[in-house]
Amino acid sequence: MKIALIGASGNVGSRILAELVRRGHQVTAIARNPGKITSAPGVTAVAGDADDEDGLAALVAGHDAVISSVMFRASDPEKLIGAVKRAGVPRYLVVGGAGSLEVAPGTKLFDTPDFPEIYKAEAKAGGDFLDRLRREPGLDWTFLSPSALFVAGERTGRFRLGTDQLLVEPSGKSWISYEDYAIALADEIEAPRHSRARFTVGY
Repeated sequence: MKIALIGASGNVGSRILAELVRRGHQVTAIARNPGKITSAPGVTAVAGDADDEDGLAALVAGHDAVISSVMFRASDPEKLIGAVKRAGVPRYLVVGGAGSLEVAPGTKLFDTPDFPEIYKAEAKAGGDFLDRLRREPGLDWTFLSPSALFVAGERTGRFRLGTDQLLVEPSGKSWISYEDYAIALADEIEAPRHSRARFTVGY
C-alpha cells in the first residue's frame, strides 16, 4: 500500500515507519526535518508541517491511507482532517492518547485524581480530537489509543485489543511498547476492523 505518515521522525512515528517498511509498504514519511528520518527501501522522506493544510493535502494525495502521529496541542484537527479530505485519501488513522479511555463507566483516565497534571492538557486535547472525528460525516477514520504507559520496548506481537476502556494487567499495570503499538496500527491498516471508531491496545 501507499501510506503517508505525518510525524514520521518522532518516538512513535519512527516505530510505525519501521513496521510499515518491514511489511513492504511504500511510505511517504513526513516531518518538519526529514533529515531525521532513517532511510530505508520504500521510504520517501519529505518536509511537511502539520499546521500547513494546503501543503499537507498536496503531500498526502494519491495515498491509500494517512497516519498522523503528532502532538495534539501542536496541531489543529480541522487542518489535519481538512487536508486528508481535500486530498481524497480514503482512510485516516490517528495515533491517539490514553487519557480519554474510561477507567469506570463515565469516568475517563484524565479525570482521575492521580492523573499527572503535566499531561492533562495534551490528554484533553486528544479527547477533543476524538470527539471531532466522531462528528465527522465524510471520513473513514480510526483512532488508536495506547495504554496508560506508552514506552520504548520490545516488538513481541503479543497484546490485547479493546474499545473505549483502559486495558490493565492483573498486576494493575497498564502499558504498551511503541513497537507493539505499531504492529496493532499496521494490522488495522491491512485488515480494517475499526472503521469510524476508537480502539485501544495493551498487554
